[in-house]
Amino acid sequence: MAVESRGWVMKAYAESGRPTEDHLELRARRVATDAESIPDGQVAVQVLWVSVDPFLRSRMTGRLDGLSLDPYPLGQVITAFGAGRAMNSKDENYTEGDIAIIPFCPVEEYCVLPSLSFRKVDASKGISPLEYLNALGVPGFAAWVGVHLIADPKAGENVFVSAAAGAVGMFAGQLAKLKGCRVVGSAGTDEKVNLLKEELNFDDAFNYNKETDFDVALSKYFPDGIDVYFENVGGEMLEAVLNHVNKRARIPLCGMISQYNQVWTERQGIRNLLNMVGKDVKMEGFMIGSYIHHFGDFAEDIEGYIREGKLVSKFKMNNGIESFLPSLVSLFSSSNVGKVIIEVNK
Repeated sequence: MAVESRGWVMKAYAESGRPTEDHLELRARRVATDAESIPDGQVAVQVLWVSVDPFLRSRMTGRLDGLSLDPYPLGQVITAFGAGRAMNSKDENYTEGDIAIIPFCPVEEYCVLPSLSFRKVDASKGISPLEYLNALGVPGFAAWVGVHLIADPKAGENVFVSAAAGAVGMFAGQLAKLKGCRVVGSAGTDEKVNLLKEELNFDDAFNYNKETDFDVALSKYFPDGIDVYFENVGGEMLEAVLNHVNKRARIPLCGMISQYNQVWTERQGIRNLLNMVGKDVKMEGFMIGSYIHHFGDFAEDIEGYIREGKLVSKFKMNNGIESFLPSLVSLFSSSNVGKVIIEVNK
């Protein structure tokens, strides 16, 4: 038995700018999903959801970029974080109907994969499978690593989160609030600003598109300075923040989405790094793969917060495999709130 599966193939690298159909192409192929065709230790999967994350853009440049991620091979279906339902299995740990989280899930409708890296969803915990792509997935883990392990804010400290209505930023702000901090976020629309203050428990927020001078804005929102800056944006915002950091401030560098679509020679330089010297500031970049040995502690924390109703998740759900490319491009605008997910199959 074989099914037709449409998937996104890396046709040509996009060195700069936003990827288009000149770079990514939706192609169909036949995938054999019957038990006799599946190799030992593998599972035939109906892909249910695919997570759309900004770091995927770095794998489309054709070079090792600032995130040091291997480029996608040309002519092959790209991969992302996803979830799928077992159809047939040559792994005794998986039976038909089981749902698994797949770290390197092909961005296509059906596939056959080794199950070694799968993480089975335990339905008895009463947690939505979507949370394993969000609060318990890449966004939540990135926020937890940056807040808990790198910044380690103390109660009463002032925390600033950029791109705070995005998938990572909203969890970073909520986790800092759970530590007793004063938290302010920036976002690209008034709707998002209201969301941060009214639903996500931020103390304050501002629309960066309405601020003509970030330095003036930060003076207003942080009259006592910034102790922790959770960095998701880079560029002008990072430069302005360095004028407002307090002694021994911490800056976890999670991402710099304003710079992803540019080659490094076109990216904005930061002119006031000397401020870090005089104020003993720690700025540390991180990739969550380097902290995977902390995943158990992370999952225990976040599952507890979810059960206690202490974390709010927001999703932007787009339907159909064909929506992947426009969904990826939308990450680099102000059009999304929370985690962007593609529902590939129902």
